[in-house]
Amino acid sequence: MSQRFIVSKSDGDRRPSDIQGEVNQLFEGDDPPTSSDAEVKDAAGTEVVVVLKGDSNPKENSPFINSSDAAEEKTQQYDGKNMALFEEEMDTSPMVASLLSSLANYSNLPQGSKEHEEAENNEAESSRKKPVKAPALGTLMGVYLPCIQNIFGVILFLRMTWLVGIGGVIGTFFIVFMCCTTTLLTAISMSAIATNGVVPAGGSYYMISRSLGPEFGGAVGICFYLGTTFAGAMYILGAIELLLIYIAPKAAIFPLEGLEGAEAEAALLNNMRVYGTILLTSMATVVFVGVKYVNKLALVFLACVILSILAVYAGVIKTAIDAPDFPVCLLGNRTLVWKSFDVCAKTVETANGTVTTQLWRIFCDSPFLNATCDKYFTANNVTQIQGIPGVTSGILTDNLFGTYYEKGDLIAKKFTQAAEDQDDPLTNSNRYVLADITSFFTLLVGIYFPSVTGIMAGSNRSGDLRDAQKSIPIGTIAAICTTSFVYMSSVVLFGACIEGVVLRDKFGEGVHGNLVIGTLAWPSPWVIVIGSFFSTCGAGLQSLTGAPRLMQAIAKDGIVPALRIFGHGKANGEPTWSLLLTACICEIGILIASLDAVAPILSMFFLMCYMFVNLACALQTLLRTPNWRPRFKFYHWALSFLGMSLCLTLMFLCSWYYAIVAMVIAGSIYKYIEFAGAEKEWGDGIRGLSLSAARYALMRLEEGPPHTKNWRPQLLTLVSTDSEQNVEQPRLLSLTNQLKAGKGLTIVGTALEGTYLENSEQSQRAEKALRKLMETEKVKGFCQVTVSSNLRDATSHLLQASGLGGLKHNAVLVSWPRNWRQGDEHQTWRNFVELVRETTAAHLALLVPKNISAFPSNGERFTEGHIDVWWIVHDGGMLMLLPFLLRQHKVWRKCKMRIFTVAQLDDNSIQMKKDLTTFLYHLRIDAMVEVVEMHDSDISAYTYEKTLVMEQRSQMLKQINLSKNEREREIQSITDSSRGSIRRKNPAAVTTQLSVTEDPPAASKEEKPEEESKSASSPVSPPAQVQLIHDNTTPTSPATPATPLTPAEEAKSPGEQIQMTWTEKCDGEPAKPPGAATPEGIKDIFNMKPNQSNVRRMHTALRLNEVIIKKSSEAKLVLLNMPGPPKNRTGDENYMEFLEVLTDGLNRVLLVRGGGREVITIYS
Repeated sequence: MSQRFIVSKSDGDRRPSDIQGEVNQLFEGDDPPTSSDAEVKDAAGTEVVVVLKGDSNPKENSPFINSSDAAEEKTQQYDGKNMALFEEEMDTSPMVASLLSSLANYSNLPQGSKEHEEAENNEAESSRKKPVKAPALGTLMGVYLPCIQNIFGVILFLRMTWLVGIGGVIGTFFIVFMCCTTTLLTAISMSAIATNGVVPAGGSYYMISRSLGPEFGGAVGICFYLGTTFAGAMYILGAIELLLIYIAPKAAIFPLEGLEGAEAEAALLNNMRVYGTILLTSMATVVFVGVKYVNKLALVFLACVILSILAVYAGVIKTAIDAPDFPVCLLGNRTLVWKSFDVCAKTVETANGTVTTQLWRIFCDSPFLNATCDKYFTANNVTQIQGIPGVTSGILTDNLFGTYYEKGDLIAKKFTQAAEDQDDPLTNSNRYVLADITSFFTLLVGIYFPSVTGIMAGSNRSGDLRDAQKSIPIGTIAAICTTSFVYMSSVVLFGACIEGVVLRDKFGEGVHGNLVIGTLAWPSPWVIVIGSFFSTCGAGLQSLTGAPRLMQAIAKDGIVPALRIFGHGKANGEPTWSLLLTACICEIGILIASLDAVAPILSMFFLMCYMFVNLACALQTLLRTPNWRPRFKFYHWALSFLGMSLCLTLMFLCSWYYAIVAMVIAGSIYKYIEFAGAEKEWGDGIRGLSLSAARYALMRLEEGPPHTKNWRPQLLTLVSTDSEQNVEQPRLLSLTNQLKAGKGLTIVGTALEGTYLENSEQSQRAEKALRKLMETEKVKGFCQVTVSSNLRDATSHLLQASGLGGLKHNAVLVSWPRNWRQGDEHQTWRNFVELVRETTAAHLALLVPKNISAFPSNGERFTEGHIDVWWIVHDGGMLMLLPFLLRQHKVWRKCKMRIFTVAQLDDNSIQMKKDLTTFLYHLRIDAMVEVVEMHDSDISAYTYEKTLVMEQRSQMLKQINLSKNEREREIQSITDSSRGSIRRKNPAAVTTQLSVTEDPPAASKEEKPEEESKSASSPVSPPAQVQLIHDNTTPTSPATPATPLTPAEEAKSPGEQIQMTWTEKCDGEPAKPPGAATPEGIKDIFNMKPNQSNVRRMHTALRLNEVIIKKSSEAKLVLLNMPGPPKNRTGDENYMEFLEVLTDGLNRVLLVRGGGREVITIYS
């Protein structure tokens, strides 16, 4: 494809060839052009037309945006001062002139022609491609006539008269009207799709797949392929039936002479199988050799169809003037097979007297008048009636209502009396015309419906049409109206012209073995026989041509991985492998060998295809898809919905078990594509339906919080990434999968430091890594990457903004910070403690796995072991629910659950165990229960020493990591706080503390912050005379047990009481903080005394850890209540130390902190 640009000549000395050479060098890096590779025209001496060479490969998704491979070309197109404002966006937003030029040059290649063109180009030495002829077919040749040829088929010639005879004129007219209405409504929906944008080659499959998505598109596309393939089998069987019964009965390999009943039927079916296989092989060979021969014969086949139909109408007119002579012989009211006799009479009068006829000899044991004859033959007369009485005969009233038969019933004339003894067995049954199958109304629907298929012929040729959006609606609807008129008029005319017993005679045995519709034709029955034979052969060739190309299109889309091999073919693009598959499937239909059995099968597949076309239109309209703007004005969603309902009704009317099988096939293909198929994004309507359903569900979730019975952990899993944006803790996702078992909401988030503009690529890489890991760990959920100036804020943003509406996380899963004691990791654990505080403030549950690398992967299995739950405080039942959820996963399924709870000195441990057992019984949780008694004991020297070391380390780390600016800011904040305290109360009233403070017995450890004071050995400079207090568990008043609060002081609210943040010496000089930047300060760190509250906390942590180690050292997993962080942030490092001591020596620990609501209930 070449693009033409007009370049103004600003320099008269430069030649056009020079300009072309520079353009080539800019765009392609070519050498200066020669006459063979540049076309330059001087336009009126002022303009030069420069031809730019392209690759002529239109892109599928967008034929005009980003269609050039050279970035320099885009730069040149935007070069100019007038458009400088938009030059930064040139890579993504083309100029309007370039857009329109690309649209004008965009060509819709017909299906298969692109491969042929590429094959021709490979043979050619020239790099420039041959121009492709523009599609030139109009409505008549491109849509109307192909639809006519495909709709009129074998059913009209072989079964239409039989349908009228069995179902009656009224019943058959209703069937025809219902089927034609269904196809008309489907054509209206198809017209809406065809006028809603460009329809590339691929026709119905393309329209369905791009409207309903790859899953529905693949399922329906394969159903449409199977329908087209079985249609080929039906046409071949029809051609063989015409050949063996009407054209050349002597050609039968398995002779039918002398056979009766099941034997004759089996012989006929075997003949159909043999000849059908031979004809299928011949047709497949013709298609393989060259499809051009099929296309050349298409007009011949079409002419045969039209001439045959005109012959029928001519015959109807002829009956009004002079009815043809096709006598039917009746014995009583039974129709006789007119094969072995010449005269329809028992005896004839001759000059020599009464002579018996051949008919007499069939029913009697001798040719004499005194012979013993069949009782029914003796009791009834033989009459001869006209098979074609004519349109003016009034026979229509006799044929208005249907007559349904069981298999083997006699075809009898209605309203005619016969002498018959019901007790006599039926003899000479092969002499009568019998019903070959059991007939009923729904069977007639299934047999007739294939005669109205073929409405997709025009859309399948959309690539060859001059204006597909105009031709497809007009041509298809006109063809349906034409064929519907022919079918409906045929029903009435057949009922008005042909005797009922002839109509019900499927194979024309009563009219000398003629094709029934042929008896009506003018000038000869052979016009219909020969015409219908060629038309059925042509339709079979068309099916064997179209079906492989449809399979090739599905295979090349890549949505069904198992079918990819069928996308390959010959060098010129012919689908060889698809043709072979089509022939094999077609052979299945031929082995069935019965036209009446194959017709309902392909009816199912076509009806399913039409149903989804209507569904696609109705969905697009009801969902108000922005891109749904069909130009076809005679369309409404109600028509599509009615068409879809009719299709579904007809499917179950035809055959309910075939309908179920077809739906199972389509459903299996759908699920296969969903799980194993390639991901495609075609902007389909199902995505819109999913969005609407999701919006509705989210709005419902907003109505209120979930009931406790419905509570499940909706996890926000926070992971960290390395410098390459790879996840550092992949086992966190394994644990997520084990907790979720694929249910509920899962959001995997990570935080990046910096600005989004500078780190957008890293953010995309991190998101891609998260998705890949989620896919590996089979975690179904969403991933989210947040970029902020620091990791603390980014994590906070994730915590606050993740989720949507009622679909938000209620629990956070984050791993324990590794190596938090190292000096360079101090910010990591600070962020962790802040995260704990934020989850508490947001009422979110928190799960913290420690030693996450030791947790099992999804592929591991524990064959035995325990999951131990240490239930110390009640936090909503999270500790009970999590082990139950874990044991649903195959990794933990064989582990048993044990629950430990701690009894204090005043608790009744026996009663506690009984109550807990009862509680678990009501919760329907199977677990062992054990109550661990922890009595008060003296604080050991080891505990005292460990607490002291912890506090000394904290002070040292604080001084090491405190920069000058941070130190100044902290001192200033403390000074300001001190001044505020002094203003509120007279400093003289402040009680000086020289000893370690103790908690009053009634003090609440979680609500009142604690103060402590330490003395200093020597005075220091005033800026350093303040000190941060690290604990939060003593009352706000600095009172000690030696100086208790008065009742008036106790009555004061916390806001009125003084919160001491600094201490004084007895002599009034402010105390020096331990750890000040002086040798004396460092010495004071090693001379300091531990805070009593920290000592008690350390004592609890050590005691609990000892008990847990003793009881649960062999457990596969230990779940433990996670204590809350101190409200005063200066004690954070101590908090981390307490947790470390509490979980020391345990392999796998899951610290659990509830979200402040009940998550488990005893009620059903």
